[in-house]
Amino acid sequence: MPQSSALIYLDNAATSFPKPPEVAEAMHRLIREISLSPGRSAHRFSLAASRVIFEARELVADFFGCPDSSRVVFTSNVTEALNVGIFGLLAPGDQVITTGMEHNSVMRPLRHLEKTRGIHLEILPTSPSGAIDPDDIPKRLNKKTRLIIINHVSNVTGSVADLGAIGKRKGGALLMVDAAQSAGVFPLDMEGMAIDFLAFTGHKGLFGPTGTGGFLLREGIMAPPLKMGGTGSNSEQEAQPQLMPDCYESGTPNTLGIGGLAAGLEFIRATGRETIRRHEEHLTCMLLDGLSRIEGITVYGPPAGAERGSAVSLTMAGRSVDDLAHLLDRRYGIMARAGLHCAPAAHRSIATFPHGTLRLSPGFFNSEAEIQDVLAALEQIRCES
Repeated sequence: MPQSSALIYLDNAATSFPKPPEVAEAMHRLIREISLSPGRSAHRFSLAASRVIFEARELVADFFGCPDSSRVVFTSNVTEALNVGIFGLLAPGDQVITTGMEHNSVMRPLRHLEKTRGIHLEILPTSPSGAIDPDDIPKRLNKKTRLIIINHVSNVTGSVADLGAIGKRKGGALLMVDAAQSAGVFPLDMEGMAIDFLAFTGHKGLFGPTGTGGFLLREGIMAPPLKMGGTGSNSEQEAQPQLMPDCYESGTPNTLGIGGLAAGLEFIRATGRETIRRHEEHLTCMLLDGLSRIEGITVYGPPAGAERGSAVSLTMAGRSVDDLAHLLDRRYGIMARAGLHCAPAAHRSIATFPHGTLRLSPGFFNSEAEIQDVLAALEQIRCES
Protein backbone atom coordinates (compact mmCIF):
# COMPACT_ATOMS: atom_id res chain seq x y z
CA MET A 1 0.00 0.00 0.00
CA PRO A 2 1.16 3.59 -0.60
CA GLN A 3 2.74 5.02 2.55
CA SER A 4 1.83 8.70 2.12
CA SER A 5 -1.54 10.45 2.02
CA ALA A 6 -0.06 13.52 0.29
CA LEU A 7 -0.85 14.25 -3.34
CA ILE A 8 1.75 13.04 -5.81
CA TYR A 9 2.21 14.97 -9.06
CA LEU A 10 3.63 12.89 -11.92
CA ASP A 11 2.54 14.96 -14.91
CA ASN A 12 5.69 17.05 -15.33
CA ALA A 13 5.82 16.31 -19.05
CA ALA A 14 2.69 18.46 -19.33
CA THR A 15 3.71 21.22 -16.90
CA SER A 16 6.35 21.10 -14.19
CA PHE A 17 5.02 21.39 -10.64
CA PRO A 18 5.76 22.76 -8.18
CA LYS A 19 7.73 25.74 -9.41
CA PRO A 20 10.81 26.86 -7.50
CA PRO A 21 9.86 29.44 -4.84
CA GLU A 22 12.13 31.92 -6.62
CA VAL A 23 9.77 31.95 -9.61
CA ALA A 24 6.70 32.92 -7.58
CA GLU A 25 8.73 35.46 -5.63
CA ALA A 26 10.05 37.11 -8.79
CA MET A 27 6.58 37.35 -10.33
CA HIS A 28 5.07 38.69 -7.11
CA ARG A 29 7.77 41.34 -6.89
CA LEU A 30 7.31 42.40 -10.51
CA ILE A 31 3.53 42.73 -10.42
CA ARG A 32 3.76 44.61 -7.14
CA GLU A 33 6.53 47.05 -8.08
CA ILE A 34 6.34 48.00 -11.79
CA SER A 35 3.75 48.49 -14.52
CA LEU A 36 5.09 45.68 -16.76
CA SER A 37 4.72 47.64 -20.03
CA PRO A 38 8.18 47.70 -21.65
CA GLY A 39 9.25 49.85 -24.59
CA ARG A 40 6.05 51.92 -24.67
CA SER A 41 7.24 54.88 -22.59
CA ALA A 42 10.41 56.44 -21.22
CA HIS A 43 9.34 56.56 -17.57
CA ARG A 44 11.07 54.47 -14.92
CA PHE A 45 8.46 51.71 -14.82
CA SER A 46 8.65 51.14 -18.56
CA LEU A 47 12.44 51.15 -18.48
CA ALA A 48 12.44 48.68 -15.60
CA ALA A 49 10.13 46.37 -17.54
CA SER A 50 12.40 46.65 -20.59
CA ARG A 51 15.32 45.55 -18.44
CA VAL A 52 13.35 42.49 -17.31
CA ILE A 53 12.79 41.47 -20.94
CA PHE A 54 16.37 42.19 -21.97
CA GLU A 55 17.90 40.27 -19.08
CA ALA A 56 15.64 37.29 -19.77
CA ARG A 57 16.62 37.38 -23.44
CA GLU A 58 20.30 37.34 -22.47
CA LEU A 59 19.72 34.38 -20.15
CA VAL A 60 17.93 32.38 -22.85
CA ALA A 61 20.62 33.11 -25.45
CA ASP A 62 23.37 32.00 -23.08
CA PHE A 63 21.43 28.93 -21.99
CA PHE A 64 20.99 27.66 -25.55
CA GLY A 65 24.36 28.67 -26.99
CA CYS A 66 23.12 31.52 -29.18
CA PRO A 67 25.77 34.27 -29.63
CA ASP A 68 23.27 37.08 -30.26
CA SER A 69 20.39 37.65 -27.82
CA SER A 70 18.49 39.69 -30.41
CA ARG A 71 17.85 36.35 -32.15
CA VAL A 72 15.74 35.26 -29.13
CA VAL A 73 12.01 35.77 -29.63
CA PHE A 74 9.43 35.33 -26.87
CA THR A 75 6.06 33.76 -27.68
CA SER A 76 3.12 32.53 -25.63
CA ASN A 77 4.26 28.89 -25.86
CA VAL A 78 6.24 26.43 -27.98
CA THR A 79 3.24 25.86 -30.27
CA GLU A 80 3.24 29.49 -31.37
CA ALA A 81 7.01 29.35 -31.83
CA LEU A 82 6.79 26.26 -34.06
CA ASN A 83 3.97 27.83 -36.06
CA VAL A 84 6.12 30.91 -36.77
CA GLY A 85 8.85 28.70 -38.19
CA ILE A 86 6.70 26.21 -40.07
CA PHE A 87 4.39 28.74 -41.71
CA GLY A 88 7.15 31.28 -42.26
CA LEU A 89 9.91 29.11 -43.69
CA LEU A 90 7.99 26.77 -46.02
CA ALA A 91 6.96 27.57 -49.59
CA PRO A 92 4.87 25.56 -52.07
CA GLY A 93 6.69 22.44 -53.20
CA ASP A 94 9.19 22.37 -50.32
CA GLN A 95 10.06 19.04 -48.77
CA VAL A 96 10.07 18.54 -44.99
CA ILE A 97 11.75 15.63 -43.25
CA THR A 98 10.28 14.85 -39.85
CA THR A 99 9.68 11.83 -37.63
CA GLY A 100 6.93 9.53 -36.48
CA MET A 101 7.30 10.87 -32.93
CA GLU A 102 6.15 14.45 -33.46
CA HIS A 103 3.62 16.34 -31.37
CA ASN A 104 0.54 17.84 -33.02
CA SER A 105 2.20 21.26 -32.63
CA VAL A 106 4.32 20.11 -35.57
CA MET A 107 2.08 17.64 -37.38
CA ARG A 108 -1.07 19.78 -37.61
CA PRO A 109 0.67 22.77 -39.24
CA LEU A 110 2.54 20.41 -41.57
CA ARG A 111 -0.60 18.53 -42.61
CA HIS A 112 -2.33 21.88 -43.20
CA LEU A 113 0.49 23.06 -45.46
CA GLU A 114 0.51 19.70 -47.22
CA LYS A 115 -3.05 20.47 -48.30
CA THR A 116 -2.81 24.21 -48.86
CA ARG A 117 0.75 24.75 -50.16
CA GLY A 118 1.57 21.35 -51.56
CA ILE A 119 4.59 20.73 -49.35
CA HIS A 120 5.94 17.18 -49.31
CA LEU A 121 6.38 15.27 -46.06
CA GLU A 122 8.98 12.59 -45.55
CA ILE A 123 8.38 10.76 -42.25
CA LEU A 124 11.41 9.00 -40.77
CA PRO A 125 10.71 5.53 -39.39
CA THR A 126 11.28 4.82 -35.72
CA SER A 127 12.33 1.83 -33.66
CA PRO A 128 9.77 0.20 -31.33
CA SER A 129 11.10 2.45 -28.54
CA GLY A 130 10.58 5.60 -30.64
CA ALA A 131 14.19 6.20 -31.71
CA ILE A 132 15.23 7.42 -35.16
CA ASP A 133 18.43 6.63 -37.06
CA PRO A 134 20.28 9.82 -38.12
CA ASP A 135 21.72 7.89 -41.07
CA ASP A 136 18.21 7.75 -42.54
CA ILE A 137 18.27 11.51 -43.11
CA PRO A 138 20.85 11.78 -45.96
CA LYS A 139 18.94 9.09 -47.88
CA ARG A 140 15.89 11.37 -47.97
CA LEU A 141 17.50 14.71 -48.72
CA ASN A 142 16.94 16.29 -52.11
CA LYS A 143 17.13 19.72 -53.70
CA LYS A 144 13.67 20.60 -52.39
CA THR A 145 14.38 19.71 -48.75
CA ARG A 146 13.84 22.95 -46.85
CA LEU A 147 13.34 21.79 -43.25
CA ILE A 148 14.25 18.90 -40.99
CA ILE A 149 11.97 19.04 -37.93
CA ILE A 150 12.97 16.95 -34.95
CA ASN A 151 11.32 16.37 -31.59
CA HIS A 152 14.39 16.30 -29.33
CA VAL A 153 12.77 14.26 -26.56
CA SER A 154 9.47 12.45 -27.03
CA ASN A 155 6.64 13.38 -24.70
CA VAL A 156 5.29 9.83 -25.11
CA THR A 157 8.26 7.45 -24.84
CA GLY A 158 11.07 9.68 -23.59
CA SER A 159 13.23 8.67 -26.57
CA VAL A 160 16.05 11.15 -27.33
CA ALA A 161 17.11 12.26 -30.80
CA ASP A 162 20.85 12.61 -31.43
CA LEU A 163 20.87 16.27 -32.48
CA GLY A 164 24.63 16.39 -32.90
CA ALA A 165 24.54 13.55 -35.43
CA ILE A 166 21.48 14.98 -37.17
CA GLY A 167 23.10 18.42 -37.49
CA LYS A 168 26.06 16.85 -39.29
CA ARG A 169 23.75 15.12 -41.76
CA LYS A 170 21.31 17.93 -42.59
CA GLY A 171 22.99 18.95 -45.86
CA GLY A 172 21.58 22.24 -47.14
CA ALA A 173 18.35 21.95 -45.17
CA LEU A 174 17.48 23.96 -42.07
CA LEU A 175 17.27 22.09 -38.77
CA MET A 176 14.28 22.97 -36.59
CA VAL A 177 14.20 21.47 -33.09
CA ASP A 178 11.15 21.08 -30.85
CA ALA A 179 12.75 21.29 -27.41
CA ALA A 180 9.51 21.30 -25.41
CA GLN A 181 10.52 18.23 -23.38
CA SER A 182 14.29 18.72 -23.29
CA ALA A 183 14.92 22.40 -22.55
CA GLY A 184 16.26 22.75 -19.03
CA VAL A 185 17.19 19.08 -18.63
CA PHE A 186 19.24 18.07 -21.69
CA PRO A 187 22.15 20.06 -23.15
CA LEU A 188 21.19 22.22 -26.14
CA ASP A 189 23.76 24.22 -28.08
CA MET A 190 22.61 25.97 -31.25
CA GLU A 191 26.14 26.50 -32.51
CA GLY A 192 27.53 23.12 -31.55
CA MET A 193 24.53 21.16 -32.84
CA ALA A 194 24.03 23.22 -36.03
CA ILE A 195 20.45 24.10 -35.03
CA ASP A 196 18.85 26.81 -37.17
CA PHE A 197 15.53 27.20 -35.33
CA LEU A 198 15.09 26.11 -31.72
CA ALA A 199 11.59 26.26 -30.22
CA PHE A 200 11.12 26.01 -26.45
CA THR A 201 8.40 26.32 -23.85
CA GLY A 202 8.80 27.96 -20.46
CA HIS A 203 6.44 25.95 -18.27
CA LYS A 204 8.07 22.52 -18.35
CA GLY A 205 11.78 21.92 -17.71
CA LEU A 206 12.61 25.62 -17.51
CA PHE A 207 10.35 25.97 -14.43
CA GLY A 208 8.63 29.10 -15.76
CA PRO A 209 4.91 29.88 -15.74
CA THR A 210 2.44 28.86 -18.41
CA GLY A 211 2.01 31.34 -21.24
CA THR A 212 5.76 31.58 -21.88
CA GLY A 213 8.00 30.18 -24.58
CA GLY A 214 9.85 31.28 -27.65
CA PHE A 215 12.36 30.46 -30.34
CA LEU A 216 15.94 31.21 -31.34
CA LEU A 217 16.72 31.88 -34.98
CA ARG A 218 20.15 31.52 -36.51
CA GLU A 219 21.72 34.65 -38.04
CA GLY A 220 20.82 35.06 -41.71
CA ILE A 221 17.45 33.28 -41.48
CA MET A 222 14.19 35.20 -41.44
CA ALA A 223 10.54 34.14 -41.60
CA PRO A 224 7.47 36.36 -41.99
CA PRO A 225 5.81 37.04 -38.61
CA LEU A 226 2.52 35.40 -37.72
CA LYS A 227 1.12 38.67 -36.36
CA MET A 228 1.77 42.37 -36.86
CA GLY A 229 1.09 45.42 -34.76
CA GLY A 230 2.59 47.69 -32.15
CA THR A 231 6.14 46.93 -31.08
CA GLY A 232 7.16 50.19 -29.40
CA SER A 233 9.77 50.66 -32.13
CA ASN A 234 9.60 52.48 -35.48
CA SER A 235 6.20 53.82 -34.45
CA GLU A 236 6.28 56.47 -37.18
CA GLN A 237 5.89 53.68 -39.76
CA GLU A 238 2.74 51.74 -40.52
CA ALA A 239 4.80 48.87 -41.92
CA GLN A 240 5.96 46.10 -39.59
CA PRO A 241 9.57 46.73 -38.48
CA GLN A 242 12.16 44.31 -39.81
CA LEU A 243 14.60 44.43 -36.90
CA MET A 244 15.01 41.48 -34.57
CA PRO A 245 13.32 40.58 -32.32
CA ASP A 246 10.70 43.35 -32.66
CA CYS A 247 9.33 42.03 -35.95
CA TYR A 248 8.00 38.94 -34.16
CA GLU A 249 6.89 40.48 -30.86
CA SER A 250 3.89 42.66 -31.66
CA GLY A 251 1.65 43.62 -28.77
CA THR A 252 2.42 44.18 -25.12
CA PRO A 253 4.64 41.28 -24.04
CA ASN A 254 4.05 38.95 -21.13
CA THR A 255 6.58 40.75 -18.93
CA LEU A 256 5.31 39.05 -15.78
CA GLY A 257 5.63 35.58 -17.31
CA ILE A 258 9.00 36.32 -18.90
CA GLY A 259 10.27 37.55 -15.54
CA GLY A 260 9.12 34.28 -14.01
CA LEU A 261 10.84 32.36 -16.80
CA ALA A 262 14.07 34.23 -16.11
CA ALA A 263 13.80 33.22 -12.44
CA GLY A 264 13.37 29.60 -13.55
CA LEU A 265 16.52 29.83 -15.65
CA GLU A 266 18.41 31.34 -12.73
CA PHE A 267 17.22 28.44 -10.55
CA ILE A 268 18.59 25.95 -13.09
CA ARG A 269 21.87 27.83 -13.27
CA ALA A 270 22.22 27.86 -9.46
CA THR A 271 21.15 24.23 -9.02
CA GLY A 272 23.01 22.86 -12.02
CA ARG A 273 21.35 21.37 -15.08
CA GLU A 274 23.32 18.15 -14.59
CA THR A 275 22.09 17.90 -11.01
CA ILE A 276 18.51 18.21 -12.21
CA ARG A 277 19.11 15.67 -14.95
CA ARG A 278 20.73 13.12 -12.62
CA HIS A 279 17.85 13.32 -10.15
CA GLU A 280 15.18 12.90 -12.82
CA GLU A 281 17.18 10.07 -14.38
CA HIS A 282 17.47 8.31 -11.02
CA LEU A 283 13.73 8.53 -10.36
CA THR A 284 12.93 7.36 -13.89
CA CYS A 285 15.23 4.34 -13.58
CA MET A 286 13.65 3.54 -10.22
CA LEU A 287 10.20 3.77 -11.77
CA LEU A 288 11.13 1.61 -14.77
CA ASP A 289 12.74 -1.03 -12.57
CA GLY A 290 9.66 -1.22 -10.36
CA LEU A 291 7.27 -1.38 -13.30
CA SER A 292 9.24 -4.29 -14.77
CA ARG A 293 8.34 -6.28 -11.65
CA ILE A 294 4.57 -5.74 -11.93
CA GLU A 295 2.85 -8.47 -13.88
CA GLY A 296 0.66 -7.33 -16.77
CA ILE A 297 2.32 -3.95 -17.30
CA THR A 298 3.88 -3.11 -20.66
CA VAL A 299 6.28 -0.15 -20.77
CA TYR A 300 7.05 1.71 -24.00
CA GLY A 301 10.25 3.55 -24.81
CA PRO A 302 13.94 3.13 -24.00
CA PRO A 303 14.78 0.80 -21.10
CA ALA A 304 16.26 1.78 -17.77
CA GLY A 305 19.91 2.74 -18.17
CA ALA A 306 19.49 4.03 -21.72
CA GLU A 307 19.46 7.76 -22.46
CA ARG A 308 15.85 8.89 -22.19
CA GLY A 309 13.58 11.59 -20.91
CA SER A 310 11.46 11.11 -17.81
CA ALA A 311 8.18 10.48 -19.65
CA VAL A 312 7.26 6.83 -19.04
CA SER A 313 4.32 5.37 -20.97
CA LEU A 314 2.64 2.13 -19.98
CA THR A 315 -0.44 -0.02 -20.34
CA MET A 316 -1.87 -2.62 -17.94
CA ALA A 317 -3.59 -5.76 -19.08
CA GLY A 318 -7.27 -5.75 -18.22
CA ARG A 319 -7.45 -2.00 -17.52
CA SER A 320 -8.03 0.94 -19.83
CA VAL A 321 -5.51 3.73 -19.48
CA ASP A 322 -8.33 6.14 -18.62
CA ASP A 323 -9.46 3.84 -15.82
CA LEU A 324 -5.91 3.64 -14.52
CA ALA A 325 -5.51 7.42 -14.44
CA HIS A 326 -8.88 7.84 -12.74
CA LEU A 327 -8.09 5.29 -10.03
CA LEU A 328 -4.63 6.72 -9.37
CA ASP A 329 -6.07 10.20 -8.97
CA ARG A 330 -9.24 9.54 -7.00
CA ARG A 331 -8.08 6.68 -4.82
CA TYR A 332 -4.39 7.41 -4.31
CA GLY A 333 -3.96 11.12 -5.06
CA ILE A 334 -1.50 10.36 -7.88
CA MET A 335 -1.80 12.70 -10.85
CA ALA A 336 -0.81 11.28 -14.23
CA ARG A 337 -2.03 11.61 -17.80
CA ALA A 338 -3.82 9.07 -19.97
CA GLY A 339 -4.57 9.07 -23.69
CA LEU A 340 -2.69 10.15 -26.82
CA HIS A 341 -0.82 13.10 -25.28
CA CYS A 342 -1.47 15.27 -28.37
CA ALA A 343 0.89 13.00 -30.30
CA PRO A 344 -1.13 10.47 -32.33
CA ALA A 345 1.78 9.97 -34.74
CA ALA A 346 3.94 8.78 -31.86
CA HIS A 347 1.28 6.35 -30.69
CA ARG A 348 0.92 4.97 -34.19
CA SER A 349 4.69 4.49 -34.24
CA ILE A 350 4.67 2.44 -31.02
CA ALA A 351 1.37 0.66 -31.80
CA THR A 352 -0.67 2.16 -28.95
CA PHE A 353 -3.13 4.08 -31.16
CA PRO A 354 -6.03 4.79 -30.68
CA HIS A 355 -6.26 4.14 -26.94
CA GLY A 356 -2.91 5.59 -25.95
CA THR A 357 -1.00 5.01 -22.74
CA LEU A 358 -0.82 6.05 -19.12
CA ARG A 359 2.08 8.49 -18.81
CA LEU A 360 4.01 8.96 -15.60
CA SER A 361 6.57 11.77 -15.74
CA PRO A 362 8.72 12.44 -12.67
CA GLY A 363 10.29 15.85 -12.17
CA PHE A 364 13.01 17.44 -10.11
CA PHE A 365 10.78 17.97 -7.08
CA ASN A 366 9.58 14.38 -6.88
CA SER A 367 11.10 11.96 -4.35
CA GLU A 368 12.01 8.29 -4.11
CA ALA A 369 9.22 7.79 -1.59
CA GLU A 370 6.68 9.10 -4.10
CA ILE A 371 7.91 6.69 -6.78
CA GLN A 372 7.58 3.82 -4.29
CA ASP A 373 4.01 4.91 -3.52
CA VAL A 374 3.14 4.99 -7.22
CA LEU A 375 4.53 1.49 -7.75
CA ALA A 376 2.60 0.20 -4.72
CA ALA A 377 -0.62 1.75 -6.03
CA LEU A 378 -0.18 0.17 -9.48
CA GLU A 379 0.55 -3.21 -7.91
CA GLN A 380 -2.64 -2.99 -5.86
CA ILE A 381 -4.70 -2.01 -8.91
CA ARG A 382 -3.21 -4.93 -10.86
CA CYS A 383 -4.17 -7.36 -8.09
CA GLU A 384 -7.77 -6.19 -8.41
CA SER A 385 -7.91 -6.74 -12.18
